[in-house]
This record gives sequence, C-alpha cells and structure tokens, in this order.
Amino acid sequence: MTTNGAADPTTAAPGLGPLWLAPTSTGPLDALVEVPGSKSLTNRYLVLAALADSPSRLRGALRSRDTLLMAEALERLGTRVEAVDGAPGDWAITPGPVRGGTTVHCGLAGTVMRFLPAVAALAEGDVRFDGDREALARPMGPVLRALRALDVAVEEHGQEGRLPFTVRGRGGVAGGHVDVDASGSSQFVSGLLLAAARFEHGLTVRHTGPTLPSLPHIEMTVAVLRAAGVQVDDSRPAIWQVAPGPVAGRDVRVEPDLSNAAPFLCAALVVGGTVRVPGWPAATTQPGGLLPAILTRMGAVTSLDGDVLSVSGTGQIHGLDLDLSAAGELAPTIAALAALADTPTRLRGIAHLRGHETDRLAALATEITRLGGQAEQTADGLVITPRPLGGGTWRTYADHRMATGGALIGLRVPGVQVEDVATTAKTIPDFVGLWAAMLAAPEAVDARTARPEVAG
Repeated sequence: MTTNGAADPTTAAPGLGPLWLAPTSTGPLDALVEVPGSKSLTNRYLVLAALADSPSRLRGALRSRDTLLMAEALERLGTRVEAVDGAPGDWAITPGPVRGGTTVHCGLAGTVMRFLPAVAALAEGDVRFDGDREALARPMGPVLRALRALDVAVEEHGQEGRLPFTVRGRGGVAGGHVDVDASGSSQFVSGLLLAAARFEHGLTVRHTGPTLPSLPHIEMTVAVLRAAGVQVDDSRPAIWQVAPGPVAGRDVRVEPDLSNAAPFLCAALVVGGTVRVPGWPAATTQPGGLLPAILTRMGAVTSLDGDVLSVSGTGQIHGLDLDLSAAGELAPTIAALAALADTPTRLRGIAHLRGHETDRLAALATEITRLGGQAEQTADGLVITPRPLGGGTWRTYADHRMATGGALIGLRVPGVQVEDVATTAKTIPDFVGLWAAMLAAPEAVDARTARPEVAG
C-alpha cells in the first residue's frame, strides 16, 4: 500500500501555495452527489480489522489521504491490506501479529497519530511516529501520558506532547485503569478503546477534563467495537470499560461520509436549488447526521426519501446560535454559511478546534475577515456578523475543511482564490472535479469512483 504537512494562522509563512479560483454559480443547483465512505468509520474499521482474529472485508471504504495513511501504517505493523479486484472501494484485510522495528508516517491524520500508538504498544519492538510539518503542532500529550500510566515506554524526540515519538513495545499491555483528559479531542479516548480488548486485562478509561467534545465519535467507536463482538460498558458518564477478548473479523459496508457531504448540501442554501445525497442512513453515529436539522434552522427545506437526503434552498441563509460541541467538524462549513447569512451567528462549544489540522477558530476568523466579513473568536467559538464580501485569497493552512469552506463562499462571491485546494484529498478524492460536476448540467456526481489523488 503506498501513499503519495497544524499551522498557526497568525504566524503562517507569507508564501502561498497554488491558488484555485473557486467557481461562482450562475443559477440554482439540481444535482445528485454520491459521497464516498466515511473517513471516521473507515479508519476505525481498519484498526479493528488489524486486531481481529480472522480476515475482514470493507466495502465502500473511503480512499483518501487519511485512509491510505492508515492502511499503510497498519501494513507496517504487520497487517495485509489489499484492494479487491472488480470492487472499487473494497479492501480485504488480513491481520497478523503486531510487529515493531518500523516507522509510522501519520501525515496530518489525527486518527493515525492518535489511534495507532496503543496498537503499537502491542508490538515486540520500537515503533516511531512522525508526520507532516503541520502535524508536529497537534496535541498528543493525553495519549502519551495514558500509555505511560499503563507501563508502556514512550520516548519523545521533539516538543513535549507532540510528534515525533517512539513507542517501545514489549509484546503486550497489561491494561487496567487509566485517566485521560480528552477535552482537546475525543480521539484520545477512541484510540485507547480500539486496542483495549487486546490488553491482558482489558481497559477502563475515565475522562477527567472539563469538557468532552465530539461525543458522537466516541459513541461511534463503542458501536463498531460491539459490532466486532467486543464487550463495552459505557453505562457511567465519561467512563468506558472494555473487556479483554477476541475481536471478530467482519464483512461490513461503510456509510457515506456525512460531514463530507456538508459542503455539497450547503451549496443549495448558498445559491438556491436542490442537492441530493443518496445512501443517507436512517440512524447513524456520525456527527454529520446532525446536519439536516442545522440546515433547516438556517433556512433550508430538507427531506429524506428512502435513503436520499434532499436539501433545497433559495439563496437566503439565516444566522443562528448553535452549540456544535457534538459536531465540531461541521464548524468550518457552518461558518462559511454564516458569513453569507442575513443575521449574525454564534457558534459555541468548539474550543477544541484550536488543536485540529490548524487552529480552526483563528483560521476562520482570519479568512472571513480577509474577504471583508466580521468574525470574532470567543472563549469557545466564533461570532460571525455578516458583511458584504469581496474576492481575495482564502488560505487553508493545510486544512481540508478550510478549503471546502472557501469553495462554498466562492459560489456566491466572485474572485475567491482558495490556496492549496489539493489538501481536500485528505478526505475527499478529487474535490475540484466533484464541485465542478455539481455545478454542471443536472446529472449524478459519483464521488465513489473518483481518483484518490493525494496531497503532498
């Protein structure tokens, strides 16, 4: 498996990457967009398949930079991940003993850098973790402290609590109990839970921080563990107990990535018309499942006909007061809508976004202001007051969701040039082609068969 670097918006280098002129819509939309599989589910399924007691098959798996990095990392750790002939998007996974003596390149993928250290602790030997330049700013301290509390040796090679570091595996982990502050990311909890069934005594994880963002992502982790036959007790708030035992190999289909559907569905609000996404689940643990209710509050008409979600708009967008603590990954998309709304918007509960691919709160405030808008940071979010916007450069800071936010604004505002739009390959293969197809004559836009181009 082969694959082709969080920046501070206030100190980013003045040099810009390639600029992409975001297309401006010439009329209402009428498009059916086939969204590829969920990154969050794909990478959780991959980790569990690597730890399973029998082979697995993932159908409709996302092939993007983050998932290719995960697949390559798992191969380095002893798992075989193979494409299935005649079935685009399917992977066959054959687990093997976790092995050390290797380096895991995390790119800018939070799921790789935070899910795999606990897996690496099961190896006999050292596993070094490194990543893109921007990844060296992403917090890792809670994971490393938790591993040390479990008597796993970790050597750090740079700034404390950051990449790069080496996990010195001894062939197994006793497990037991561990406290972790997951205020910065729910991934700190999920990464421990995913490997816990392979610990000798299982693991009880207790969250000790003041807030717990993106709880649906932890619920997603618990759901995929249970589906693989792992016993998980989450009956007590902020405490998760995983019993030791086997992880079953599975044949599973990956849901579409509902958060990646967001920019396409939101386009209907920006310029009017209707965008439809098939495969929308009736029930889901994905945070993107909250999107229809949010868009309805902002002026959309949404409907679910079978598994096809339709979002229609008139071009008028209403501001709102919104707690996004459960779905912070939607914040860049909702912020882009808010910059085009007719009333102010307050987004709350998203202080943890300061530790994502970039400081997303600072990035959004900077870029909306750069185009003439008004966006101010609060302790835990943003207040966006609509102002007339003009063209200009929209920087992305190597953040895929910043790039799609700029594209969304560019639908209405001529002259928006998005820097390094190729960073969208982190989770959406060939975003530019899909965006252009959505704006073209009414026809299906199939993201599942798009080429998995990888940002460098």
